[in-house]
Amino acid sequence: MTTAIQFGIDRLLADPALRRPLAGRRVALLAHPASVTADLTHSLDALAALPDLKLSAAFGPQHGLRGDKQDNMVESPDFLDPQHGIPVFSLYGKVRRPTAAMLDTFDVLLVDLQDLGCRIYTFITTLRYMLEAAAQHGKTVWVLDRPNPAGRPVEGLTLRDGWESFVGAGPLPMRHGLTMGELGQWFISTLQLDVDYQVIEMQGWQPEAAPGYGWPLGERSWINPSPNAPNLSMARAYAGTVMLEGTTLSEGRGTTRPLELFGAPDIDARAVLAEMRRLAPHWLAGCRLRECWFEPTFHKHAGQLCHAIQIHVEDRSYGHAAFRPWRLQSLAFKAIRRLYPDYPLWRDFAYEYEHDRLAIDLINGSPLLREWVDDPAARPEAFDALSLADEMAWTEQRAAFLRYR
Repeated sequence: MTTAIQFGIDRLLADPALRRPLAGRRVALLAHPASVTADLTHSLDALAALPDLKLSAAFGPQHGLRGDKQDNMVESPDFLDPQHGIPVFSLYGKVRRPTAAMLDTFDVLLVDLQDLGCRIYTFITTLRYMLEAAAQHGKTVWVLDRPNPAGRPVEGLTLRDGWESFVGAGPLPMRHGLTMGELGQWFISTLQLDVDYQVIEMQGWQPEAAPGYGWPLGERSWINPSPNAPNLSMARAYAGTVMLEGTTLSEGRGTTRPLELFGAPDIDARAVLAEMRRLAPHWLAGCRLRECWFEPTFHKHAGQLCHAIQIHVEDRSYGHAAFRPWRLQSLAFKAIRRLYPDYPLWRDFAYEYEHDRLAIDLINGSPLLREWVDDPAARPEAFDALSLADEMAWTEQRAAFLRYR
């Protein structure tokens, strides 16, 4: 049975003409657990089975090539793949940028990473680092494109100059609306890289089509690209709920619905929801919000009953263009600050190799959101205007890089 959509990996496997430029060259693969073909074969295994392709190395980003690391900020080691006998290098271990020795193992790098469409997702930073290294060492990079499951909507403040980090690959808004192939082209243009770059585009991707609006629901299985990305609902909410990593609130790690809900043992979620609706009800459009309770089995507030709010984006009430997860989560912080002025909201700990800057600021690419939340006089309207200016500028800038219209 054929499907209406073909991802980049499937087109490369099906068409020998697409692979012809790879003949006689050493090929490496950058992949993770969601790097699978239409029949759910891992891309490494599918490529290794091709007689006309010489696979010489593989790379794994955060959480590893096979997805062995459950929690955030847990490093993966290098190893020799027991099945294929090739080295597998970790880009989330001793190094996050590839070394010269790693680059010596290949001529062409195939990048097959499922993204979530959010600036903070570290796979896009790994793509940037690989492109920079390829430009420096004369290597070729091909992105085997995949859908952005959050679709085309744009939301959030642009990362400010000087706030680049492993969770801030460049001056992007939180929700950028590009595919990995498109992002690669944007990096090359923005960073003025001289690199041999190609995108094996998808066929049949319709980012505005219901019910998936970016993800081909009913056609392709969802494979977790990272351990706490279990479904499409999480991908839709993530541009907002990821900010919870910089707070003392639980983002639902240690439950079966991580990054779709938030809560703590010492907040009244019903009061928080009422305050959100009073402050900026139009920021809560396109979804349903439900008061609930959960007890995390690990991570923040493990073993404690948390009063919480869950974001529901999978029934008929979901409005793809109207749903604004980043504003919704920002509003939740504002409501908590107004109800509990002294609440220790911001988590002060080392975050993604950064020790001197607050995690919430790293995540947002500036202190602007935190300062708005903490300022009792700051209104939603001013914050909305600031964000809207960034979003409009990005929408205009990214137009040149859109491949699927």
